[in-house]
Formats: sequence, structure tokens, C-alpha cells
Amino acid sequence: MKNINEGIESLAGIKSNLFGKDFLLTWEKSDNDLRTILGVAEVLREMRKQNISPRVFDSGLAISNFRDNSTRTRFSFASACNLLGLAVQDLDEEKSQIAHGETVRETANMISFLSDFIGIRDDIFLGEGNKYMREVGAALDEGFENGVLPVRPGIVNLQCDMDHPTQSMADLMHLKDIYGSIESLRGKKIVMSWAYSPSYGKPLSVPQGIIALMSRFGMQIELAYPEGYDLIPGIVEIAEKNALESGGSLTISHSMEEAMKDADIVYPKSWAPFHIMLLRTQLLKDGDKSGLKDLEQLCLSNNAKFTEWEYNEARMKLTKNGSALYMHCLPADISGVSCKKGEVSAPAFEKSRIQTYREAGFKPYVIAAMMFANKFENPAEALSKIMERDRRRFSF
Repeated sequence: MKNINEGIESLAGIKSNLFGKDFLLTWEKSDNDLRTILGVAEVLREMRKQNISPRVFDSGLAISNFRDNSTRTRFSFASACNLLGLAVQDLDEEKSQIAHGETVRETANMISFLSDFIGIRDDIFLGEGNKYMREVGAALDEGFENGVLPVRPGIVNLQCDMDHPTQSMADLMHLKDIYGSIESLRGKKIVMSWAYSPSYGKPLSVPQGIIALMSRFGMQIELAYPEGYDLIPGIVEIAEKNALESGGSLTISHSMEEAMKDADIVYPKSWAPFHIMLLRTQLLKDGDKSGLKDLEQLCLSNNAKFTEWEYNEARMKLTKNGSALYMHCLPADISGVSCKKGEVSAPAFEKSRIQTYREAGFKPYVIAAMMFANKFENPAEALSKIMERDRRRFSF
């Protein structure tokens, strides 16, 4: 983006359908919706660089509901809310009446009287995380329609069992920044590869989010994993359909070496097999601690058969010009650093470490853009008004 005004002008020509809508899955959004999010995020990022305050809220809360651990996404959500002028309140379920049996529909309304957004991470239970977000949404609809809530808070999916849209959209923004445009991604080969980790139960949502999103832009996607480490079949089918429609491709292989050949972009990331996550979810629901312990040992033993699935200097040499763009959602399992043996060798990671930090740095702006587009039917017009008021974020 050459300047802010040009960015706003380009946004004005895009008709999106994001106003008043939750952002739960990228494949529910149109290409125009996705381009709008990227465009708004780029303008907000440039405003921050130029010391222009984009605060559009004088007051109000954004509820942070993390049902799993997080560093980058938690702080990205808080940063995005603060950027737009909202205060953040964590919902600690152990300290709330949820622990005493309070229902989802009751909790959703009780936390929303003066709230504008709810960010939710729920990626532990396969088949439950995205479902939970929709239950919250239905409760908010009921509360707003019956006059309980003055406004209906928007929901942002901060990772569920199916998708991690703020991550994949930040990754797309990173690729656009690297290659100059979305159109430049056409024909680029990206390898979404399983990689060894000394832990089990890592969510499927990152690899699923990547293949479902990148397949919309004509990319040549290679999904590589050891046999048995399948993703949710229905989401792979979505990616295959997207690739067919965009003129790209989606190939599945079971060799890291073969997959890495001539790759422009590599994304080595561990995940748990689909069938294991299904079983784990049922054991968690049943509170079967003994069964979970047995399953963990079985999975770790199975993972140990594939310790050679590490992205290293030898595999880097197989990529295009021996210098493919390395991507990761972080934290990566780094061999000899964070673990004895992991997803990536220390030299391979160190070569791209700063680049992965830049990759992560797009997430606050993507989240802010999702919230901004939810509140303003015409994002370009709203951004223009911010420019007209010319308020500095800080002054000397």
C-alpha cells in the first residue's frame, strides 16, 4: 500500500457482507469479505505506523474467553481491542458461575450488557469448539431480539476445532506483504506438512485453516503427513473444491522430502490424527483420566515412529533455490532448543526466526479489521472519517 488514502480508495470498490456478522470460518466468507479484512487491516497497520489513532469506541468491553492456553492470539486480541478503543475483560470460567452449572445462553447474556465483542478460543474438543461459538451467538441473538442487550456483540473465532481464521488470515496478509499482492500467490507452491512433536493432542485447526484459505488463491498446495495423520475429511474436501475453482491444486503425499521439492513456502507443523482427536474428545467428555493417560502414551509412541519428520537444512535445500519462505504459527518445537527433537532444526528455524515474528505481527491488525468490518457497513467511509479528524495516537 503506497499510502493510507490509496488503501481506503481501493477498499471503497469492494462490496462485502461483514457488517453485523460473526467471523467464525473463512470458508463461510466470500472473496470480497476476505479482501476487505486484508484491506482494513493494512490501513489500520499504516495508521499505527503514522501515529494516527483509529479509536472508534469511547467505551465498551471486549470479552476474552480462552478455553485453552495462548500467548500470541491472546495478546493480539487485547491489542486489537485497545487499538479501536475497547477495554478487555477476561472470562475465567473457573471463577465464574459457569463452574456452578450456569448455562451458555445465560452466561452469554450476562457478560454482554455493555460489550461489543466476544473473542473465543475453544479448540480442545473435536466437534464442539465451533458448535459452542454458535451456541453463544444464538444466545446473543435471543438477548438482543428481546431487548435484554442494547447491541448484539460480534463474535471472533480465536481458534476452534475446525479453523483458526485469525491465524490463517494473518498468514495470508504476511504472504501478500512478501509477494506484493494476492494475485502474485497464484501458482506458488506451499507445503503444509506434518512435523514431529514430542507432545500429542495438537489441534487440527491450523493446517485445516491454511489449506482451506490458501486454496482460494490459485496456489499449488501439497498436504504432507505420515499415513494415519489425516485431517477432518470434510474440510479437506472444501480445500479441494476451492483449489479446483481457483485454478490451483491440492495434492496429498506421505513423504516430507517429496513434498518439499521446489516449494516456495513451507509450513511444517505438528497435529494429532483426526481419529485420535475424536477419541480424545470422548474421553475428555467422560472424564476418563485413565483412558486419556493410556491414549497419550499410545500417541506419543506412534509419534516417535516419525521423528525424521523434521524440517532441517537438508530439506531446505530441496525447496526452490534452497530458500523457501518458512512459516509457523508459533511456538515451534525446535530441536535442541525447546525439546530434544522437534518440528524444525535449530539452524533452519534461526534462519527464519525474525520472519516468523513478522508473520505473527499481522494478527492484531487482522483481528481489529474483523471487528471494524463488523461494526461499520462501509469500512472505507469510516476509515476516511478517521483520517479527516486527524487525531494523533500520542503527541510530544
